[in-house]
Amino acid sequence: MITIKPKKGHLLIAEPSIIGDTAFNRSVILLADHTTEGSVGFILNKPLKYTLNDLLPHSTMPFKVYNGGPVEQDNLYFIHTAPNLIPESIEISLGIYWGGDFNAVLELINNGKLKASDIRFFLGYSGWGSNQLESELETNSWIVTENIYKKSIIEKKDDSFWKEKMLELGGEYSIWSNAPEHPSYN
Repeated sequence: MITIKPKKGHLLIAEPSIIGDTAFNRSVILLADHTTEGSVGFILNKPLKYTLNDLLPHSTMPFKVYNGGPVEQDNLYFIHTAPNLIPESIEISLGIYWGGDFNAVLELINNGKLKASDIRFFLGYSGWGSNQLESELETNSWIVTENIYKKSIIEKKDDSFWKEKMLELGGEYSIWSNAPEHPSYN
């Protein structure tokens, strides 16, 4: 599958061929950064059983927390659409921002000024060293697509996102959209 070159703000869609990779099977990843030195992204469709309250009891909102990837899973990361409220944010693209002043985030959450549609939290991230992502693209592990959802991607449902992307790609990918997640259970 020929895809566009990856860049900050694009999506990585896991190829069906990486079934069995426990970290990335059926993943949709937002690339938060992509340079010659490496890449960083967050898995958008793998919610954990934790809420923000479970991890930070002084938080007043039970926001979902997602598995951002296999790197540094003991750290909390976030993307958001509120750079005017969260100082020190880094723009990814299309109205989506990464990080910022976490104390400000907690205050905004506790004061009801941030909604789940404004921010998404992750434990860990997905990371690639220099040329590692390009190598995985050459072995057809990923499909790169533009983020057609822009900042509303934060609101995408996680349980059907990969399937939706397979259907959008069409052709042989449509068949995979209905395949069981664990074919060996069939």
